[in-house]
This record gives sequence, C-alpha cells and structure tokens, in this order.
Amino acid sequence: MLSEHLLFFFSALGAFNGLALALYLWFAGKASVAQRALAVLILMVSVRTGKSVAFYFLPDTPASVMQAGLTACLLIGPSLYFFTRTNLCTSGEWGRFELVHGSLLTIVAVSLNLFFPYADYASLWHSAIVSTGNWLWLIYLLISTALLVQQRHRLPAGSARLLLLGVTAGLWLIWLAYLTSGFTSYIVGALSFSFVLYLCGAVAWGLRQGQAPVEPYQDRRIPAAEAAAELQQLANLMSGERLYLDPSLTLARVSRRLGIPQARLSQLLNDNNGTPFKHYVAQLRVVETQRLLLQQPAQTLEAIAEAAGFQSMSTFYAAFKKANGCTPALFRERSNTTETGFSSAGTANKTLI
Repeated sequence: MLSEHLLFFFSALGAFNGLALALYLWFAGKASVAQRALAVLILMVSVRTGKSVAFYFLPDTPASVMQAGLTACLLIGPSLYFFTRTNLCTSGEWGRFELVHGSLLTIVAVSLNLFFPYADYASLWHSAIVSTGNWLWLIYLLISTALLVQQRHRLPAGSARLLLLGVTAGLWLIWLAYLTSGFTSYIVGALSFSFVLYLCGAVAWGLRQGQAPVEPYQDRRIPAAEAAAELQQLANLMSGERLYLDPSLTLARVSRRLGIPQARLSQLLNDNNGTPFKHYVAQLRVVETQRLLLQQPAQTLEAIAEAAGFQSMSTFYAAFKKANGCTPALFRERSNTTETGFSSAGTANKTLI
C-alpha cells in the first residue's frame, strides 16, 4: 500500500510541477519565442503524463482527461521540433514554414476533438489516434535529432546548449519508457518524466551555483595607452575573424579569445570606449548590413539581418535606425537613387563629348 502511494506521489508530482513550470515559462517577463516553445513542450508532456497517472490510479477517469492527454501526445513531437528549430534559427523567431506547420497541426488537433470526442469514439482514440501520436512523437524526435547533428555549428552556447540537448535526450527517454511499458509498467512513462524534470532542475541549479560572478570594475581606470592597445587587438580580432556574425556571441567568449579577463574587457568597452558590449557588437553588425544592402540589392531585409548576426528584426531595425537615422529600406532606396544619379550624369557627359 505504501509503495502504491509513493508511486502515485512521484508520478503525479512530476506532472503537476511540469504544468506549473510551463505556465511560469510562458508568462515570466518578456519571454522569448524559444522560451514559449519550451513552455508548450513541457505543457504537452505534463498533460500526457498526467493522463497516464489518472488512467493508472483512477479506473473512472473522465473522458475529458483522456481526450486531453491523448491530444497532447499528438503534439509532443511537433513541440520538440519547434523548440529545436527556434534554438537553431539565428533570428530566434519562427519563419513562415513553422507558422503554417503549427497552424495545420492545431487545426487537426481541434478538429479531432470537435468531431470525434473521446466519449463517443473511445475505440478510435485508443487505436488509431494513440498509434499515430506515438509514431509522430518518434518521427519528430528523429527529425529534431538530425537537425541538431546537421546544424551543430548553430547550437547555442553555454547553458542554452545543455538545455536543448538535455530536453531532446529526455524526450527520447520518455518515449522509450512508453514504448517498453508493456514489459514494465504503464506508469513508467510518467515516472520517467518526473525523473527527467528533476534531473534537469538539479543540473541547472548546479550550473548556476558553479558560475563564478563577474569581477567588478577596478577602482582605477585603465591607462589610455594600455586601453588603446587592447581595444585595437579587439578591433583586429573582430575584423579578422568577424565574430560578430555569430548571433550567440558573448562577452566571455571574446575575452577568452583575446586572453584578457572578462571584467577587464567589459571595463575597456564601457569606460574607455564608452560602448557596452551589446552596443559595440550591434554597431559592427550595422556596418555589415550596410555593406550587404549595397552589394545585394535583391536580397530581403530578413536575410540580410540574419547574415549580419542579428537575432531579431526588431533589434536590427532599432540598431540600424540609431546608427543611420533612417530605416534599412530607406537607406537602400537612397543608395540606389545616388547610384542612378551618378550613372545618368555619366551618360549625359558622354553625350556632350
């Protein structure tokens, strides 16, 4: 009896905490698209495992709970795919393909619930829909894993990379637990989710505890001669290797490449150069976009912003307008007009000659 109570406690606790975490990620501050994609993924897994707990321990589980859980099973794989794509996309936003893809899946899920309610079509849900959900989960797992391998050069840095890889590995574990439940126990899937959730939480807490705080600025200013030399080294590194094109570039990474402490580099940029690191990198990216706007007049603004290292169009527009006093489109239009004027003037001179 005690073991049954413990089994219920640990399996249900994971589902409940997953729901709470999903809500927190969705509504916490200015949530990014990647954060909200993770929230949806955790929500789908929580609802799916919560249904498993109810079905295992409560013989008279309401039809609405069963229907919600099986619907969530259909969407776990796609949610992982969207989370993966968002983390690998340099703009940090969904493209047209993701939006259309997600809309179609949502329409299918809503249509199933409206036209084939579980209360009237229980056999359909337990056969075709359950099988489809498990296969979709596997297919999207394979696609997401293939994307991670194929685009490993685009993986985010630091804890974001560990989170992405950990979530993918955790979804594999949970899927395998449900696949082998016929040989073990149906509740193993829910228990595996609890295990993955708390393991990820423990690892995240450990990483945060292990991070050394950035040293504060020193009381004295860096001598002008030293600062000029080190800022020139920074400029040479940026122009030579064009690190600013990497959207996940961090102050810590640049400091390691230069071989100077992170706190000193931050002080160099803020005190001696008068530009915070993010603004310094944004200025370099703006210069890159100016070059691309002139050299690639047929290219879209979205493609140019992505090629220059901007993570979002809003950041691109704000930085460009601050630096140039006009929008990228107006900058391109003025440049084309100037070139056309010079070309016309040259033609006129040739005619007079």
